[in-house]
Amino acid sequence: MNRVATEQQYHDLINNDGYTVIKYDATWCPDCKNLDRFIGPIIEENPDKQFYALDVEQLENIAQENDVRGIPSLLVYKNGEKIAHLHSKFAKTPDQIRDYLKTLVSQV
Repeated sequence: MNRVATEQQYHDLINNDGYTVIKYDATWCPDCKNLDRFIGPIIEENPDKQFYALDVEQLENIAQENDVRGIPSLLVYKNGEKIAHLHSKFAKTPDQIRDYLKTLVSQV
């Protein structure tokens, strides 16, 4: 999963007309590392979405703008708008993440 390195890159990515999923994380976060262990197959199952990771400590302003209060959190963007937010307490298992991603079709 590629990392968002700058605010400009973040803005470019979220303004796509497809789904952009950004995993908000931090290097010290054990739950983030656990999610990394099982996210690969989930990414492969969702070829219609682009996945990225963003370190909340490197891009703190973006995390605050998006009300990211716990990590890992998965946020989904389309056409520059945040359309979904999976908070950290619901992003612990592969099934929770798969169910979350399945709901995106019905929201748009």
